[in-house]
Amino acid sequence: MPDMRATSLDGRAVADAIAERVSARVAALPRPPKLVFVRVGEDPASASYVRSKQRLARRVGVEAETLVLPEETDQATLMASVVAVVEDEGVDGVLVQLPLPAHLDEAPVLEAIDPDKDVDGFHAVNVGRLWSGLPGLVPCTPLGLEAICDHYGITLQGQRVVIVGRSNLVGKPAAALFLRRHATVTLAHSRTRDLGDVVREADVVVAAVGRAGIVQGAMVKPGAAVLDVGMSRVDGKIVGDVAPDVWDVAGAVTPMPGGTGLVTVAMVVQNTVSAAERRIAAAR
Repeated sequence: MPDMRATSLDGRAVADAIAERVSARVAALPRPPKLVFVRVGEDPASASYVRSKQRLARRVGVEAETLVLPEETDQATLMASVVAVVEDEGVDGVLVQLPLPAHLDEAPVLEAIDPDKDVDGFHAVNVGRLWSGLPGLVPCTPLGLEAICDHYGITLQGQRVVIVGRSNLVGKPAAALFLRRHATVTLAHSRTRDLGDVVREADVVVAAVGRAGIVQGAMVKPGAAVLDVGMSRVDGKIVGDVAPDVWDVAGAVTPMPGGTGLVTVAMVVQNTVSAAERRIAAAR
C-alpha cells in the first residue's frame, strides 16, 4: 500500500462506539430484544456475515437465532418459514440474508416481513418512510455511512455528496438519508457520462458499485472524504471500489476491509434494539 496521506476512517472504532451505546439501551429494556436470521443454503460468505451479526448481537445483550433452510428450499416453503418467524410475538427483528439462491425470488420474501420488524430496512413501507422523512427502520449500510461521518466529524449539511451506485440496498437509501441531513446529493452510477468530472465535485464520495477501483485518485477532489462500500475479490484479495491512489489525494478514506462493513453489522443490531423499543412502548 502506498504511503497514505489520507486519514483512515476505522470502522472498528465506530462499530465499538455503537455497540457501547446500544448495550446501554438494551440494559434499560424490561426484556432482551430478539433477532432471528433466516438463511437459505450454505454459501460461505452469507454464513460468515450472519455469524458476525449474531456475535455482535449477543455481545450487547440481544438474543439472536438463525433459521437455516436447505439450498433446495422452494419459494412456498421459504415464504411460510419467514411468515412464521414474523408472526412470533417474541421476535422483534427479522433479517433474511441476501442473496438468496438463484431459484428464489427475494421481493415477495422481503415484503412478507412486518415493516416494524424489518431490521434490514428493505420493506417498501420503510423505503417510503425514509423518503417521506418519517420514523422507520433504515437500511443498515447507509445508516452506517451516516454514523461514520458523525463519528469522525465529517460535515454533511451544505456539502456536496456524490454517491456512485444506485442500488436499492445502498445508493438510493443513502441519497435519501444524506438529503435528510441537508447535503446536496448527486446519485451517479457506472454509466454516468464523465463520471470523473461528477465525482470531482464532491466533498463526500460514496463508492458503492461493486467494481474494483472504479473511483480513481484523479477523480477525487483533494481533501474529500471517501466512503468505500463496494467489495470485490481480485487475485485472492478483498478490495473495494476505491483505487489505492485515492489515499494520496483524499482527506479521509474508509479501508477495505475494516471500514464500512463493520459498521453495517453494528447497525443491524442497533435497528433490532430500535424495533424492540418501539414494540415495547406500543404494548404499554
